[in-house]
Amino acid sequence: MPWFVKIEKGIVPKEVFDQFVPQHKEYVKNLNQLGHEAKTGYWKQDQGGMLLFKANSMEEAKKIVENDPLIKNKCVEYILHQWCIVDS
Repeated sequence: MPWFVKIEKGIVPKEVFDQFVPQHKEYVKNLNQLGHEAKTGYWKQDQGGMLLFKANSMEEAKKIVENDPLIKNKCVEYILHQWCIVDS
């Protein structure tokens, strides 16, 4: 499965964003149970973060991102990329 990266920037106050972090973490845990090898995190020096995961196609990746609680609750803006690894 190809890798995908959702790079995001928060667009709501931190106290609003933080309300949805537990749901986001549970969502990522579920993605892992389904075999997507998801990793999530935030930028230490800046607002925003990243979700790295595997999906079968860009279409599947878009569906995964659209169902993320941070997206569904309009907490972040994002860009989705397929990541093509050239060396491992």
